[in-house]
Amino acid sequence: MEIRKTTIPNCYEITPMILKDIRGCFVKTFHQEVFKQHQLETTFTEEYYSISYQNALRGLHFQLPPHEHTKMVYCVQGQVMDAVVDLRVGSPTYGKFETFDLSAEKANIMYIPPGLAHGFYVLSETAIMLYKVSTVYAAKYDTGIHWDSVGISWQALDPIVSERDKSFKSFSNFQSPFIYKN
Repeated sequence: MEIRKTTIPNCYEITPMILKDIRGCFVKTFHQEVFKQHQLETTFTEEYYSISYQNALRGLHFQLPPHEHTKMVYCVQGQVMDAVVDLRVGSPTYGKFETFDLSAEKANIMYIPPGLAHGFYVLSETAIMLYKVSTVYAAKYDTGIHWDSVGISWQALDPIVSERDKSFKSFSNFQSPFIYKN
């Protein structure tokens, strides 16, 4: 398992070892001791997945304190353009974003710390995304920022976006409760 730093502090792209043979492949997405060695979260309280169609855009989502969470996301079918945005006041990358190509073929994983917004755009016909989170979903604290308010080039002129995601405030109008801790 390779754990690579991204340009955003405490956010990592993880490349697991993929074992392939005549039957297909086997991928280990989490190993508690390896995560502990890298000082990463090892307690995940919920896991869920989404099925999305080509041209769908989900995000940019996060949970507010005190229910903020670490999130691990990966694509188990298809391919997506994944994005994270740093919302942590005082962070050297506050307001900046980074994008990643996640796919079932690559089996890469994003490790997203609290205080980052997350979203993705579906490039394949369908995509199944799996999420592990360190806190239980709390509807009152679940929110986001508008998907087109930080300059991400989503590769879409007219993506399929939920009414909820369309209603989010722009980044410039969002008062962040997240504080960067070095």
